[in-house]
Amino acid sequence: MENTKIDRRVRKTKALLLKGLTQLMEEKDVNHISVRELTDLVDLNRGTFYLHYRDIFDMVNQVEDELFQQFDELFHENASGDDSTTTTLTVLTNVFTFLANNEKTVRAFMGPHGDLTFINRLKELVKTRVRHSWEDRGMAPDKFEYFFAYTAAGCIGLMEAWLRGGFQESAEEMASLADVLLLNGIHPLLK
Repeated sequence: MENTKIDRRVRKTKALLLKGLTQLMEEKDVNHISVRELTDLVDLNRGTFYLHYRDIFDMVNQVEDELFQQFDELFHENASGDDSTTTTLTVLTNVFTFLANNEKTVRAFMGPHGDLTFINRLKELVKTRVRHSWEDRGMAPDKFEYFFAYTAAGCIGLMEAWLRGGFQESAEEMASLADVLLLNGIHPLLK
């Protein structure tokens, strides 16, 4: 019972700090955010911050680690299908669902003052998953880097546009749009 109460308090404190961090990251780069500024914003003392994190960068790293653990679990839960269209759509749906479920944090980390490491880690996790699918289908391994560079640039662009647009479309709509663009180019969208 006591552990549950402590865990709940820790979760609440970390959530409060994250809310403050994301708010500050909408205004300035992470390397310009101080512990004092963050703790003043969320009305906690600095000692409470230091119970959980060494500094702002440690907090950013821990938040990213937790997000990517959730992201990886999402892939494990939903991995399925032998058909390349289904697999592509499944991967894209997982990515866009992850972004939607973590909208405020993603907005801060992918926004103009965000952390480029976040985008690079996202690309690397997806790259690993896509590479397995690519190899399982017997696709030319020497072309994978080109394929992934092209698709990642397009998908990151879609994600950033979706973010700037305020996540108006559902994750499924965005995944479907990305799937069409990746598999068929822009031709089906021209009318």
